[in-house]
Amino acid sequence: MSAASQSLQELPDLPIRAVLPALGAALVSGNRAVLSAPPGAGKTTLVPLYLLRQAWCSGRIILLEPRRLAARAAAARMASLVNEAVGETVGYRMRLDNRISKATRIEVVTEGVFARMILEDPELGGISAVLFDEFHERSLDADFGLALALDAQGALREDLRLVVMSATLDVERVAVLLGDAPVIESAGRSHPIDIRYSERTAGDRIEDAVTAAILKAHAAEDGSILAFLPGQAEILRTVERLQGRLPPDTAIAPLYGTLSQADQDLAIRPAPKGTRKVVLATSIAETSITIDGVRIVIDSGLQRLPVFEPSTGITRLETVRVSRASADQRAGRAGRTEPGIAIRLWHAGQTAALAPFTPPQILATDLSSLALDLAHWGVHDPADLAFLDPPPGPALTEARVLLRMMGALGDDDRLTGNGRVMRDLALPPRLAAMALAGALRGEARTACELAVMMTEQGLGGTDIDLDQRLRSFRQARGERAEKARKLAARLAQSLPKGASGSGRLSCADMLLHAYPDRVALQRGARGRFVMANGRGAELHETERLSGARMLVIADLTGRAAQARILAAAETDRATVEAELAHAMTDGAESYFDRQSRQVRARRVVRLGALILEETPLPRPAGAAAAEGLADGVRQLGVSALPFSREARQLRERIGFLQRTIGEPWPDMSDAALIDQLDVWFIPFQSGRTSFDMIDAGSLSDGLASLVPHQLRQDIHRLAPTHFEAPTGQRHPILYDGEEPTIQIRVQELFGLKTHPAVAGGRLPLLLELTSPAHRPIQTTRDLPGFWAGSWKDVRADMRGRYPKHPWPEDPANALPTHRAKPRGT
Repeated sequence: MSAASQSLQELPDLPIRAVLPALGAALVSGNRAVLSAPPGAGKTTLVPLYLLRQAWCSGRIILLEPRRLAARAAAARMASLVNEAVGETVGYRMRLDNRISKATRIEVVTEGVFARMILEDPELGGISAVLFDEFHERSLDADFGLALALDAQGALREDLRLVVMSATLDVERVAVLLGDAPVIESAGRSHPIDIRYSERTAGDRIEDAVTAAILKAHAAEDGSILAFLPGQAEILRTVERLQGRLPPDTAIAPLYGTLSQADQDLAIRPAPKGTRKVVLATSIAETSITIDGVRIVIDSGLQRLPVFEPSTGITRLETVRVSRASADQRAGRAGRTEPGIAIRLWHAGQTAALAPFTPPQILATDLSSLALDLAHWGVHDPADLAFLDPPPGPALTEARVLLRMMGALGDDDRLTGNGRVMRDLALPPRLAAMALAGALRGEARTACELAVMMTEQGLGGTDIDLDQRLRSFRQARGERAEKARKLAARLAQSLPKGASGSGRLSCADMLLHAYPDRVALQRGARGRFVMANGRGAELHETERLSGARMLVIADLTGRAAQARILAAAETDRATVEAELAHAMTDGAESYFDRQSRQVRARRVVRLGALILEETPLPRPAGAAAAEGLADGVRQLGVSALPFSREARQLRERIGFLQRTIGEPWPDMSDAALIDQLDVWFIPFQSGRTSFDMIDAGSLSDGLASLVPHQLRQDIHRLAPTHFEAPTGQRHPILYDGEEPTIQIRVQELFGLKTHPAVAGGRLPLLLELTSPAHRPIQTTRDLPGFWAGSWKDVRADMRGRYPKHPWPEDPANALPTHRAKPRGT
């Protein structure tokens, strides 16, 4: 009996066992496979142990997990199956924790750790297989790690085996990405799950609805309960509502990412015999871990996802509905060990409207780390790598702009010397730039402590003031804080040595090198700030930092128009000038004073959008003044300009020709004119410094300049200002509506047998026919049809009202007139 078959027999009798031989065969005949298995099938723990015994597996197996909790749980489970402690045959590696030894053959790593592993060693020496578990979560690190692994396999390691595993996954797309790799599917073994719907009443807080559902289910059903909420805040509020309302034999256990390892382990540990547990979890409990004893799942239907805005560099957390795949994963938790119940707090009909899968993180995240890693890998165009979803171009461009600003990339987007140091730090690029700047000042340890604290949520507490948070972090006791401080010390040791430090650098001194675009100046009211990137940010007025004159802001949440500050440090102008002298400008500039509608000049000391000092200068002239007026038009709108009636009509006529004929007639909309101020406005306003000085004739000349020279003589022919009636009277044509229109007394059109038109006969005029008293009686686009048709009814109605005016039976052959009938006729 082969070693492989022996290992198969030794493994627990879980559903995945049935397809392990097929997976093994696929990895003998090829080097890639996709494994689809439902929750509870055993893929996370049994697949690595099975593959370890395969003939081709002479090295280590790397198993990627999306979260630290899942990585620790998977390693512990596998170690127990081989009757060993974690760190022997099976170990794990993550940012602040490492349990591996020389004997370790299976390493469970978080996805970010693997990305760094392959970037540092593209050949993945000593590694026989890489398994991407729970790939459906589509983190940026997992997508990037798979792209790098495929690239390395194709160029350097044909013998490397790659397996993508998931419970809910668009397997066909992944199989195609892997070169039409074989897809192995496990049927799984899930106990029956009774899915029930209990729609949350509109306006009810989610924690109130979840609390009510928990109390009801707890009273009616047996077993422990797992409730999914969107985030930590909702979990803690639900804990408050449940206190004292459950029997003493029921424990309440929160489960979210920033809990200590001990508290997380407590939440997933089975409840003692004779007791029950209510676990309140974020999406962290959807996959990879089993919470024994749970047979009731309560799903809020919500999750919190980060959304990045490239234009501001701000990542906000947005509460959104879960995908159908996530809802199925959550429900599946109820049927892992026995028949269960899943209670969904939404209407049954809403399930079909849920998105099939959670959006890939690569489409809505800060790509600066990815851009830095791509440069290290030697790839400029992401299309050169096999991404399931390529990174969005605008976000990648913004990321490279930031990296160039921080000196990590050169103008050719290649890594600079500083860029290589920053990439090796295993920190986000902004914080890596800060750590490097601190090192050059002899303060590497302080800068690295601040950087590590900011990347580990909850370290040092939640104080908005980062100076206070750093003090708390340095004094904190506990394993997590101690490991974080040791990591900071290792990072500091890896940095180049600078001048001897003074030990007096504040958080702001260092943060200025990470967030120069978020230096903020108070703008009037307490707690209201404007940042160097031009965006606003707010602090509650009771916060100590709300009274600061200047801040450097490290973290915000909310939309750009009303961002709320989560972490900042107080600074001052002298510090900003000392640390960011290269980013500041000092010079004369013209600007538009909105209140007086005049162009003024000033000498300005500026950092981005922030004006730190200004001194009035004499009023500008020439092109600078015209540029200032153009800025006024942008602020106030085109409608604020003093167009004459003739100028407005010219604009309407040209706009009509553009809508009717198209190119080359120019667009005359407000937006189009704003875009072309440098063509039709600025050249015609030289010497003018206020709106009051703008001459209407200059506006007409400017509008006419937009028309190609060869067409200018055609304006009057195609879009005349007036229609000349058969009487010789001229009537203005109105072009301000959807179609050109004239108002005219019907008697003036007698004898006209064709309908008047403009645009070279392409478009009939809309005739608004009026009575002798100028009251409307009919509109028509077909005058001959009107004469032959409804004129009879109009004549019958009007001749009695206006007997002094002619109403002939045959108006098409009557004489036109604009007068009443002569007396006696």
